[in-house]
Amino acid sequence: MKISILTPTYNRKDLLKRLYSSLLKNSKHGLDIEWLIMDDGSTDDTKTIVKEFKKENKIEIKYYNQENQGKMVAINNLVTYATGELIIDCDSDDYFTNNAFKIIKEEYEKYKNQNNIYGLCFLKFDQNGKNMGNEFRNQRTTMFDLYFKEGETGEKAIVFFSGVRKKYKHELEHGENFITEARMYHKMDQSYKMICINKTIMICEYQPKGYSKNIKKQFKENPYGYYEYFKEILQRDMKGVNFKKRLYVIKHYILFSYLTKQYHIRKVKNWLNRILICFMWIPGIVKSSRI
Repeated sequence: MKISILTPTYNRKDLLKRLYSSLLKNSKHGLDIEWLIMDDGSTDDTKTIVKEFKKENKIEIKYYNQENQGKMVAINNLVTYATGELIIDCDSDDYFTNNAFKIIKEEYEKYKNQNNIYGLCFLKFDQNGKNMGNEFRNQRTTMFDLYFKEGETGEKAIVFFSGVRKKYKHELEHGENFITEARMYHKMDQSYKMICINKTIMICEYQPKGYSKNIKKQFKENPYGYYEYFKEILQRDMKGVNFKKRLYVIKHYILFSYLTKQYHIRKVKNWLNRILICFMWIPGIVKSSRI
């Protein structure tokens, strides 16, 4: 059994050393490992560091390079090169717990023959040992239901079944270079479910210049993708969606309607959503103009 770890990176050579070390610690758990790295135009000698890793010949490492196009393009490209039965994204500022691959292997054996599953969803902790969200309430669910109906928060680590993952990609709009991963997950949710497991396999450390710390900047630079994302949510059956989450979606739909100058309220499916959009439109536009 092989697992493919996909890592997009830009000027993070020192952080790659930590991730590499965590992969070596996990190499004893009986999973074949291939680490696929996409260098997104780094200028910090990342290539030399990766060459040093490869010389050690302890795990399989594949290094690729692209002109700076952003994380999502890097992931899309890496998926095509992955050869493992399992695929997991791991940013360069993340790393694995010492027994992560042991957990993954054991859980995969339980669920590998189940139909209509796209992956296994695990917990992520921060460096202080704190869960980045809540523990799962349901074992079998979708990413949409998990966050919009079941009250989940924070990041998770998803181990995808390769045969399903390769059918999908991150959809970018108008030449933008970023979109939330959730847009792709919601497309997968339409045909598959995932298994949630209350075990931790990944540690996360947000960087000052990373995407998560600069979300408003990402909103302004990539409004078309986010507009499509929130529009797609409002075209769904939102029965059972938490009311606060409904308001969250509508608020952001108005924001990105303003930023993209696209207004398609007639495409909103639910009558309650239409009423709320009309009620919140003017204050929403006023607030959006200040961003």
